[in-house]
Amino acid sequence: MAFSRINGLTMHWTAEASADRPAIVFSNSLGTDWRIWDRVTALLAGTYRIVTYDKRGHGLTDATPGPYSIDMLAADVLALADSLRLSRFALVGVSVGGLIAQQVALRAPGRLSALVLCDTAAKIGSADMWAARMASIQVGGLSSIADGLMERWFSVQFRETRKDELTGWRNMLTRTPVDGYLATCAALRDCDLSAEVTKIRVPTLAVVGEEDGSTPPALVKATSNLIPGARFETIRQAGHLPCIEQPETLAKIISTHLKEAGYV
Repeated sequence: MAFSRINGLTMHWTAEASADRPAIVFSNSLGTDWRIWDRVTALLAGTYRIVTYDKRGHGLTDATPGPYSIDMLAADVLALADSLRLSRFALVGVSVGGLIAQQVALRAPGRLSALVLCDTAAKIGSADMWAARMASIQVGGLSSIADGLMERWFSVQFRETRKDELTGWRNMLTRTPVDGYLATCAALRDCDLSAEVTKIRVPTLAVVGEEDGSTPPALVKATSNLIPGARFETIRQAGHLPCIEQPETLAKIISTHLKEAGYV
């Protein structure tokens, strides 16, 4: 792992040293860091150059003053890619990371070889929903919303049979910098790419856990329907973060999509 001054902030990132493999950049969800991708990236590392990072306000990356915007967070991805001299790369994003990925595809389509939108949509939630969540956090901290989010993030089976892991991921959420979380909530509140995503021409796959309580399958599919040529798949026995619950299945789906896009 490394730290660099990128786009005006200190960013925490990881990248394989081998520069001769096609690169995949992974963008994480709200309230998590790049470790959510560990089991997926381990399965893809032999073929691809894996790049993961903590987005602004999360993990060990600076929590700069908010509010943030999705365009700002997309600019961070492009600045990281520039620093690594990635002229072209595939981009995989989950939840807000998927919104960031959509914005990158719109802002710099020539940089992307393929796009994977995981458990995300062109618009996530309503202004009232985000206002209520932010108000709860300002009063009671992230622990006040943690149990409800665990129900949305993970399937029933995961919550019942993998309780130690559940506790660990809950810890990740509650230890996220509050200022960074709130600033990212504002980015989600203010973002609606529903009209713009119709312009995406990058080979796109939208994938969702069948038990996702944050971005349900119907919402993800509606976004995929807006993107010309996009494919849509569901993953059984997974919630909002199939990268944690079903890493083998997600890695296979990503690999198949990249091969079909000619990115090998």
